[in-house]
Amino acid sequence: METRVNQIELNGLTFQYRESGEPSAPPLVALHALGKSAESWDHVASVLSEKYHVLALDQRGHGGSARTSTYSFELMCDDLLHFANALNLEKFTLIGHSMGGTVSYLFSEKFPSKVERLIVEDTPPPFPDKPIEVPSQPSDPLPFDWLVVPSILRQLNEPNPEWWTLLTAISMPTLIIGGGASHIPQNKLKEVSELIPNCEMVTIKDAGHFVHDANLRAFLAAVNGFLNS
Repeated sequence: METRVNQIELNGLTFQYRESGEPSAPPLVALHALGKSAESWDHVASVLSEKYHVLALDQRGHGGSARTSTYSFELMCDDLLHFANALNLEKFTLIGHSMGGTVSYLFSEKFPSKVERLIVEDTPPPFPDKPIEVPSQPSDPLPFDWLVVPSILRQLNEPNPEWWTLLTAISMPTLIIGGGASHIPQNKLKEVSELIPNCEMVTIKDAGHFVHDANLRAFLAAVNGFLNS
């Protein structure tokens, strides 16, 4: 199924997204990791688009979407709401990886009636931990806006505790996919899975943080098993 690349204006900013599958099929929105773009979902989308209308969004500062002066998980959550409203998505399946996973938790806490099912790949919401040092700006040009990095790291270092307390408000069926040998503490994923009322967790051993790149087949088996249940 071919991928179509589209642009849309949301709240005065231009966003790019990749679309595959039949527009009449049930919608599924995918959010990428920090520094990546919607293209990182292409292999997943080519399989899921057999049954779903897959919409992978370039989040602000990434891919073909607007570079702005401000970045935060909350703003990305608002972008997703504007995106869903602009495309008349009343209810959709939401899948998020890493930074996109945190945006997905926040969105599902705030707008639970809009999310049919939630899938998060190898991330808990940010939690207090030893501070991450903000790296200096690389000298080589990047495919995304460097300003995203210090903004997001600041939120990882000073997370809003509400992001955890509201996990119990996530009412839709949820799947968390862990990568096993990842820099993400897998016990934190387990904690999240126990706080969300209707949640299952699958660990794909030795996949690392980029589960869908390292072991696409196992990732898709977990996702399809969950979506078909």
